Amino acid sequence: MLLVESNAGVVRLTLNRPERRNALSEAMLTELGAALEKIAADRSARVVVLAAAGPVFCSGHDLNEMVGRPETDYQTLFTRCSRVMQQIRHLPQPVIARVQGLATAAGCQLVATCDLAVAADEAKFATPGVKIGLFCTTPMVPLVRAVPSKVAMEMLLTGIPISAERALAVGLVNRVVAADQLDVTISELTDAIVGSSPTTLSLGKQAFYEQLALDESTAYEQATCLMTENAIQHDAQEGISAFLQKRPPKWSE
Repeated sequence: MLLVESNAGVVRLTLNRPERRNALSEAMLTELGAALEKIAADRSARVVVLAAAGPVFCSGHDLNEMVGRPETDYQTLFTRCSRVMQQIRHLPQPVIARVQGLATAAGCQLVATCDLAVAADEAKFATPGVKIGLFCTTPMVPLVRAVPSKVAMEMLLTGIPISAERALAVGLVNRVVAADQLDVTISELTDAIVGSSPTTLSLGKQAFYEQLALDESTAYEQATCLMTENAIQHDAQEGISAFLQKRPPKWSE
């Protein structure tokens, strides 16, 4: 259900249930969570690309698993999904969503959760749970942190898909390109990330998400402490010295 490929510091995770529109079944979530756990401990992994096979990126939860079950089963399923989303956010490495097609409900949640997202121009995004009587409450959590609240509410209340171009305009994705340019564009981003210090990237990603919930004064206070901590680390001193000496830096592993 999940293909894992690694090359030169780039780990590519591919959702591989095209016949089920890459729905996030319990088994898929378990595989994805296990893969993320391994990546977090892999010092050779510098950046993760989350992709999908077939015409649909991800259709959200597998509805075949969501009929006539006890409350505890739903609690377990949604908790597992939320845990995977938080694994992505807490992963030391940056994660880039490669969105080649439709991303709905928990699939849209995946895109909003990733640090960066590149979409094909025919991709669409929606949180249509309201149409089947199940409000997209957990997908709402990263969505409202990625786009303005009015846009999020429109998506959540109507379930109407938005285009890739609108997703770009409201900040859900970083870039929109022709489908045949997806991998080229992803490579531009991964090449830039792989060239930086993994220690610094990890510190920066953590600091970014931690300060989002803080008021400006507290955020500055915390950021000042973290930047001071960063400045005395080997990679910062090496990077500054390399810049001044006009040579490539040698990052710690």
